[in-house]
Amino acid sequence: MSFTLAIVGRPNVGKSTLFNRLVGKRLALVDDQPGVTRDLREGAARLADLRFTVIDTAGLEEVTDDSLQGRMRRLTERAVDMADICLFMIDARVGVTPTDLVFADILRKRSAHVILAANKAEGNAAEAGVLEAYSLGLGEPVRLSAEHGEGFPDLYSILMPLADQFAETAKDDTPEVDVDVSDDDEEENAVRVPTRKYPMQVAVVGRPNAGKSTLINQILKEDRLLTGPEAGITRDAISLITEWEGVPMRIFDTAGMRKKAKIQEKLEKLSVSDGLRAVKFAEVVVVLLDAEIPFEQQDLRIADLAEREGRAVVVAVNKWDVEENRQEKLKELKESFERLLPQLRGAPLITVSAKTGRGLDRLHEAIMRAYEMWNRRVTTAQLNRWLAGMLEAHPPPAPQGKRIKMRYMTQAKTRPPGFVVMCSHPEKVPESYSRYLVNGLRVDFDMPGTPIRLWMRGQSDANPYKGRKKNAPSKLRKHTDGRRKDQKTGKNI
Repeated sequence: MSFTLAIVGRPNVGKSTLFNRLVGKRLALVDDQPGVTRDLREGAARLADLRFTVIDTAGLEEVTDDSLQGRMRRLTERAVDMADICLFMIDARVGVTPTDLVFADILRKRSAHVILAANKAEGNAAEAGVLEAYSLGLGEPVRLSAEHGEGFPDLYSILMPLADQFAETAKDDTPEVDVDVSDDDEEENAVRVPTRKYPMQVAVVGRPNAGKSTLINQILKEDRLLTGPEAGITRDAISLITEWEGVPMRIFDTAGMRKKAKIQEKLEKLSVSDGLRAVKFAEVVVVLLDAEIPFEQQDLRIADLAEREGRAVVVAVNKWDVEENRQEKLKELKESFERLLPQLRGAPLITVSAKTGRGLDRLHEAIMRAYEMWNRRVTTAQLNRWLAGMLEAHPPPAPQGKRIKMRYMTQAKTRPPGFVVMCSHPEKVPESYSRYLVNGLRVDFDMPGTPIRLWMRGQSDANPYKGRKKNAPSKLRKHTDGRRKDQKTGKNI
């Protein structure tokens, strides 16, 4: 990545559409209504042979107070300061507005390299707006259509000479990437160590206003995500790469998930589906609860979803700094956790304060331990010795008089740990006996809280010739000298 390009402009001029076009994926939410994007979203962009980082920003508004729009504007201005090049977009069909004039003046002062782009420039209806763009004093506008992919060769011709200027700087600043370990060098019980190239994927999920964005800002030690007292500020699932206590991580901030019945707007449906996609991509999921109203029905659904997706789960209770009776509250939380989420028995329950940063060291330890258990591998020899002991302590039942014989056991996969038991009549093994084995695996191999998959596979004792038709005895029998003899008459043939 040779340089960073920030896309800025008024709401609803097509910034997120252009962002999606440059990264080649539908990462940013796009809708007809203005103001969909609120946070800064980074992506790896590709334009012909150019590779660079692109930042999608919130629409610029003429607000400077502490309202939601004011905080969004400050975040966008921060992106302008971070970026090497700013792409200032206007709507060619609307033309230049007074707001565009104000922000063009701001960009001239804050950014050394500003490119003017007139979006939605397809067709004759945009001609007047493109000509009007010259009045901004930012040079010749690039005619673009982010929706239809028009005008990108012109954008490339402007970016190419600038890319050469930033190439040397980027080369000096590029961090060293760890070398991948080959399969031959890997130990049997080795856990994949996160690197800058392949960081650990952590998703923070929960109900609206639980403090997810505030928690991630505290981890990053900077106000990178938009926060505030309003519920439902975050809309996109934003991924941020950081190094937390020496461990490279990609942390996903997701939109708050409400009950399905309460979601009416199309935009909120898109936000929730984006958050669910982040859970599927994650390795560790932090379910963030509000200390005032923990373990609501929606919290339980979110935690159950993470477990069903096979992700390592850490439960964190936020806003612990305002709690008065902490000992009693903690005891009550642990009892509720064991009762309401038995499928996550043993998973870590951590109390944190996203506002003050207390408890973040314990949260980091819990994430690392959950990740290590999620990658846990047990040898086949250990499993078979363990299985013999479990069968001796509690033999499997004999449904309908058919005895179930369990031959051997092996681990088929990790992330999450998955085990296969070869047995007779696998379809008749009751669910309760599978749970007995899974709970034993958790306790004896130190895997509390991590999802465990157990499959029964058939290995039959039946006679392989059973059911085959017997061949009729041949009337002819072969002599050792090659001649044949009739079995009834005894005469040579």
